[in-house]
Amino acid sequence: MTAQSTAMASTATVYGYPRQGRDRELKKAIEGYWKGAVTAGALLAAAAELRRTNWAQLAEAGVAEVPTGDFSLYDHVLDTTVAVGAIPARHREAVDADPLDGYFAMARGNQDVAPLEMTKWFDTNYHYLVPELGPDTVFVANPAKAVAEFAEALALGHTARPVLVGPVTYLLLAKPAPGVAADFQPITLLDRLLPVYAELLAALKDAGAEWTQLDEPALVQDRAPAELNAAARAYRELGALTGRPKLLVASYFDRLGEALTVLAKSPVEGLALDFTGPAAANLEDLAAAGGLPGKRLVAGVIDGRNVWINDLEKSLATLATLLGLADTVDVAPSCSLLHVPIDAAAERDIDPQIARWLAFAKQKAREAALLSRALREGTGAVTAELAANRADLASRANSPITRDPAVRARAAAVTADDARRAQPYPRRAEAQHARLGLPLLPTTTIGSFPQTTELRTARADLTAGRIDAAAYRERMEAEVREVIAYQEKTGLDVLVHGEPERNDMVQYFAEQLTGYLATRHGWVQSYGTRYVRPPVLAGDISRPHPMTTEWFGYAQGLTRRPVKGMLTGPVTMLAWSFVRDDQPSADTARQVALALRDEVTDLEAAGAAVIQVDEPALRETLPLRAAARPAYLDWATEAFRLATSGVRADTQIHTHMCYAEFGAVMTAIDELDADVISLEATRSHMEVAGELAGAGYPREVGPGVWDIHSPRVPSTEEAVTLLRAGLAAIPAERLWVNPDCGLKTRGWPETRASLDSLVGAARVLREELAG
Repeated sequence: MTAQSTAMASTATVYGYPRQGRDRELKKAIEGYWKGAVTAGALLAAAAELRRTNWAQLAEAGVAEVPTGDFSLYDHVLDTTVAVGAIPARHREAVDADPLDGYFAMARGNQDVAPLEMTKWFDTNYHYLVPELGPDTVFVANPAKAVAEFAEALALGHTARPVLVGPVTYLLLAKPAPGVAADFQPITLLDRLLPVYAELLAALKDAGAEWTQLDEPALVQDRAPAELNAAARAYRELGALTGRPKLLVASYFDRLGEALTVLAKSPVEGLALDFTGPAAANLEDLAAAGGLPGKRLVAGVIDGRNVWINDLEKSLATLATLLGLADTVDVAPSCSLLHVPIDAAAERDIDPQIARWLAFAKQKAREAALLSRALREGTGAVTAELAANRADLASRANSPITRDPAVRARAAAVTADDARRAQPYPRRAEAQHARLGLPLLPTTTIGSFPQTTELRTARADLTAGRIDAAAYRERMEAEVREVIAYQEKTGLDVLVHGEPERNDMVQYFAEQLTGYLATRHGWVQSYGTRYVRPPVLAGDISRPHPMTTEWFGYAQGLTRRPVKGMLTGPVTMLAWSFVRDDQPSADTARQVALALRDEVTDLEAAGAAVIQVDEPALRETLPLRAAARPAYLDWATEAFRLATSGVRADTQIHTHMCYAEFGAVMTAIDELDADVISLEATRSHMEVAGELAGAGYPREVGPGVWDIHSPRVPSTEEAVTLLRAGLAAIPAERLWVNPDCGLKTRGWPETRASLDSLVGAARVLREELAG
């Protein structure tokens, strides 16, 4: 490619950037505000400083057009709810009294009002707040945030592009508000919403915006003709507006399919398309549709969701094809960089041989800028960079770190019988009930107990060498003793050891398995102020030694009640890691499953009668297009069964899922063949219990009755009400009582009060059922 072959100048851009700051400054400021230690003014000033830093980093990397509006104090979908004035009635008083506190009340709830429901953002581990809409919803434009942040960027000298969630995606992500008929379709509110978007666009135009990005990732899913018609109408009407910025409609995570033609024909000035992974099919689809003559194309050729370096020459080949299909071709990562850490250069502890394979947000922005430069000036201008990239890719492909012949041989020898329990569920249930002797409506928790400041300090002191391993163990043992004693006193039936020694439900295991590596600064937002450090899965997986049996044995030795062995399942170990992209995920999942199988059988040998293998990511990782789902669910459910099928009939296998829409995976939940499943159900008002009953689910179920992502303490009466709804769908003989999720993020006072309500509710209903 030569400079003369590129008729149009190309620029680099991104759709969004990590919000938290290198040291999670945003988390600290927000949580300080919640505690009353940081003023609202100081919080907003800290947020503004982080935005300035983000834009400066992007400009330094060579990004010519920075996004604005992608930054959020909690969630960008919640920001959209505020921007269109769709405040639920129960939150209106709080929002009117204090917009900032009202915003957080919608996100987290408080003792007076419940929060909005929270669920996964498409097939990522990011959680958004679900809009609640109904026939009476009144939309009112509130462009203050979008305009103010755009103006900030302009004042700092940046070329900026405001970003909003598009109107079609916003409505397709929404749910009927409480009290509204379940069959209400929020997309029917499109004609009411479009004038509000027109006002938002006009306000941005008046503020000086040349372009505005409207994100429509919902259009990469299978969509009914009526929904595609709604998209066509939306962009026909928005495109026909006068006094608006140019519109860039963005999609990501998969191919647009039928929606590509809809958007290509609309009177918008540009499209942003993903060309990575399954979305690579957009290239062929775009060519078949005749391209985008007269329009801007932002080509997402860099994987925005994983941490591996880009194959620059492969991307340039894709871009060369795209040059003939659009008026202008700009370069970007495939989606917002919200889903990756900030800077790989900060990871000083990673083996330099592996570090050269990694690209976090800053590096991906540089890759986009380099590809854009190659389009403008020709590949001769980046010869050295391309050579270095080839060498880095070859280093990874040829490294012995990535392949272990023994692991591959074991995985290849797996048979179908290895992934099936020896006894059918009815026979297992009989044996388990005889062994455990639990009461009706048994109570338990999901696994973790509060990770206090003292626990985090002990872990940090161990890492820094301020205490030795013996002192650290003594501190953890004291915590386990306290947690076990508390559970016994409260009256819980199946106990947990509380996981004080665990830093994270994936990282803890990754640090003990071969093939994984941990980061020090690789934080990624999961929801609100909850950040995780996904490990990097770089090579073949095996378990050198038992990981949890020692702590299980210590806890079980403190009580006669059953203590659960607690593990993270193979699908979640992949989904919440940056998984290797050089082999099929099914192969990697099988390797992880075999490592976990060894741990499960060791726990059973240590005396565990109940072993929980969590799979909260099973639904999250479901492909967005229906055609790809059967293959995924086949290997995902097989991996879980492979991990859990080596135990006796009287060993009870639990699993756990949370904060997702479960309806699409009901058959897969059955295929897991777990004896007990616990699921988040509070924010969705026990909806999942009815879904399970409707699907004929035959095993035991624990739908959650305490929303652990809210500071609200549920009353016994609230828990009883939810359990009654669960009992309307699931027989008492198969119903468990538990929180929605682990208690790691909660404090001890609210934990004690909430578990008192939970246990009290179980007692109330046992008495009713006995009478």
